[in-house]
Amino acid sequence: MSIDRETASLPGDSIRIGVVQLAMKPTSGLDSFLSELRFFIRTVAGYQADFVVFPEYVDAALMAPHDHLGTRAAIRELSRLTPAMLDFFRQQAVEQRINIITGSLPVLEDGVLTNAVWLCRRDGSSERQEKLHITPSEESEWHMSGGSALRSFDTDCGRIGMLICYDVEFPELGRLLADQGMDLLFVPFCTDTPSGYQRVRLCAQARAIENECYVIIGGSTGLLPGVTNMEMQHAKSAVFSPSDHGFPPNGIVAEVESSTETILIAEVKPRLLRELREKGSVRNLRQRRQDLVQVKWKESALP
Repeated sequence: MSIDRETASLPGDSIRIGVVQLAMKPTSGLDSFLSELRFFIRTVAGYQADFVVFPEYVDAALMAPHDHLGTRAAIRELSRLTPAMLDFFRQQAVEQRINIITGSLPVLEDGVLTNAVWLCRRDGSSERQEKLHITPSEESEWHMSGGSALRSFDTDCGRIGMLICYDVEFPELGRLLADQGMDLLFVPFCTDTPSGYQRVRLCAQARAIENECYVIIGGSTGLLPGVTNMEMQHAKSAVFSPSDHGFPPNGIVAEVESSTETILIAEVKPRLLRELREKGSVRNLRQRRQDLVQVKWKESALP
């Protein structure tokens, strides 16, 4: 599906986004963990935000009771909780009148384990995007597989895309979403080292410039003893923009301190994207040499 970027409808003047930089820490169980998430959702909703964003592997702490089974079995046990997690997020989206980017959750279907993020809209509907590129660690430790579909999603705040962590490091995906009319790109991530974080951050900033969109990255921080392959987290969640007139010169709308559990509240202005496309000092999408280079999704891979 291709959308005319010049005529695509954009929402009003301002969209408010809340990013939860979640501390990975031991928890006493599902009920306690959901109580913590409920606090964050209600807090962000209290600021009249349109979206709240959670990190990749948002419920990783709940693997702790199963760690003795080995990493592969532990995350499959975690996947059993995914339906309950989704029920919770869908209910909260409606009750708090906020669109929720759930952070990623493991999904086990027909014996295949994938990593997926959901958009839970405040009207009660929901849709998911699977992680397409699986890291070497996810493959070796968890025997996880990558998804095979990519699409953008309509919301009451315009069209969005969702890429999980490593996927933002592959520029083809952002470009394909831009061709579908995406204006906001949400990237839940989980990185354990500063170098891993910088890969996500720098690539996210590049996606914002080359695709003339806002990119929102939300990660986790802290230490998680008792969960193999998730012991240490490093993040500095942020909202990035193109770098041109009307936007911050450094392309950073807002960011939080690293390694601190906190909430980032930021506003983005879709009107500025429209102005950029029409009269920006550079126009990355319009001036592409598609007579020379094109990025296309293989027809054989379409769902």
